Amino acid sequence: MVMVGQGVRVPVYTCPCAFCRRRPVSQTALDHRAINRVLAALDERQRRLFAGLLAQRRGHGGILIVAKITGLSRTTIRRGLDELRTGVGLAENRIRQKGGGRKRVEKKRPPW
Repeated sequence: MVMVGQGVRVPVYTCPCAFCRRRPVSQTALDHRAINRVLAALDERQRRLFAGLLAQRRGHGGILIVAKITGLSRTTIRRGLDELRTGVGLAENRIRQKGGGRKRVEKKRPPW
C-alpha cells in the first residue's frame, strides 16, 4: 500500500498480463510494476493524464494495452488522451468539479 494525499491509501495494482506472470523479474514486468507504483501516488486527474500519455506513446492499440497494465477503464484513458490533445487548464486546488463526488450524509438523510 502507498500513502497518498490526505491519508488516503491506494493499493498498487498488479499487472495480470501473461508476460508479467511468466517472467516476473524481466524488464517488462519491472516497468509495469513501476508504472503502477507511480499511478498509485497520483490523484484522479494526474492518473488520467499519465495513462493518456502512455497510451499515446504506444500508438495504435495503446489504450487497450495501458488499460490491461494499469487496470484503469478504457474510457478513463481515452478521456486523459482527449485532455492531453485539447490542452488542460491549470486546476484551481480542486480535482473534481464543484458539486462532484458523493453527497454528504447530512443532506441525504430525512430531517426527522
